[in-house]
Amino acid sequence: MSNPDELLVNISALVESGQSNRMSLTVVAGGAVITGRLAPEAVWRERVSEVLKDSDHLGPFSGIFLADRPQDRADRTDRADHADRDDHPDRAKAPTHLHFHLARILQGNVGIPETGGMYRVAITDVSAWTVGDFSYSDH
Repeated sequence: MSNPDELLVNISALVESGQSNRMSLTVVAGGAVITGRLAPEAVWRERVSEVLKDSDHLGPFSGIFLADRPQDRADRTDRADHADRDDHPDRAKAPTHLHFHLARILQGNVGIPETGGMYRVAITDVSAWTVGDFSYSDH
């Protein structure tokens, strides 16, 4: 989508607000079907950082996910000149990405990884979506 779907942005904003972390969503982005539960960006970043920190090879990358957290950006925005946002006060606050945890990429008759992974998807890359977490069954 060249313009973000406002309904999808609003769903993401509700998750970001901390009012709900139980929203399951399935999206199509770049031809991939991704299904799972949405998480606030800060929670997603912390979890990814924890996983990386425990890795011998990827440990040095863990700090990147804790830098420039959403709450840090909000503090900078509050201090910045708001003249640029006067016409569109919600633009700076609107989420730009969906943050999935316990998510799988659906391919054929399997979801990978089986245990669920952490995915970040740009809302503008979503070409289709539905509420709910899809899975395949042999039945």
